[in-house]
Amino acid sequence: MSSPASDQYLPLTPAVFAILLALSDREKHGYAIMKEAAMPAGGQIKLGPGTLYGTLDRLMRDALVEETGLTDDRRRRYYRLTQFGSQVLAAETSRLSTALRTARARVTAEEVRA
Repeated sequence: MSSPASDQYLPLTPAVFAILLALSDREKHGYAIMKEAAMPAGGQIKLGPGTLYGTLDRLMRDALVEETGLTDDRRRRYYRLTQFGSQVLAAETSRLSTALRTARARVTAEEVRA
C-alpha cells in the first residue's frame, strides 16, 4: 500500500526501479545489481558504475537503500532495501500495474471497434 511519503518518489526512473527491483529479494553488491538490472526481468537497463553508485548514494540519502556493513571482499559493499524502499517499490509496481491494465483495456476496445 502506498503512502504520501512513498508517492513523492513516483514515477521512478528506469535505473532506480531496476536497482530497487534487484534488491527486492536479497542484499547484493554493486556488480550483482548491474548484472541483474541488465536482464529482461530486471528491466534491461545497462548501468555503468557512475550511474549505479551515484544512484545508490541518492537512494541511501533518501533512506530507500542501506549498506549492510557485510563484505566478502574489502572492495565490495553490499546493499539492501529498507522498509521504506520496499514501500516505494510496491507503490511503483502498483502504479505500473494500473497503467498496464488501462493500456490493455484501451487496446482491446480499439481492436473491437476496428
